[in-house]
Amino acid sequence: MTKNYGFLICILVMVMDIIAGILGIQAEIAQNKEEHMKVGVFECRVPSYQAFKLGLAATILLALAHVIANLLGGCICVWSRDQYTKATANRQLAVAFLIFSWMILAVAFSMLIIGTLANSRSKQSCNILNHRLLSIGGVLCFIHGLFVVPYYVSATATRREESKRLEQPRPIPGHT
Repeated sequence: MTKNYGFLICILVMVMDIIAGILGIQAEIAQNKEEHMKVGVFECRVPSYQAFKLGLAATILLALAHVIANLLGGCICVWSRDQYTKATANRQLAVAFLIFSWMILAVAFSMLIIGTLANSRSKQSCNILNHRLLSIGGVLCFIHGLFVVPYYVSATATRREESKRLEQPRPIPGHT
């Protein structure tokens, strides 16, 4: 009898995304505690090492959650519109959730990286306002969890459907 660890994997991925989101928001709070001076559209601020550490941890957790869900969920691909329309509902859901999870990952990861790199400098820097990058990236981590978990569930269901379909004996033509 095979064990089903899907529930634990979903919980793990969701917890990782939630922690990444909290860390991103905490990084924004730590960044805002540092000195800053606003001059027009430019803002000069002292980098926060605490914000750097929290942003880096959030970025790593987000990427790790995505990798775990995609590796354990498997690759569910559709190569054409015709193939998509003929696919089962689970396969269609898996493809849709996969696309949305990658889009959210790209935006959240970019925002967290930019916010983290802004705090990696050793001295004060002045640049165009980039408020809320870490907190928006953190909120997107929560949304990422809402798309990557259903992807994992749909991909797993698709694999099970396909394995059951392949296990069924095929009728021999000409024999009834």
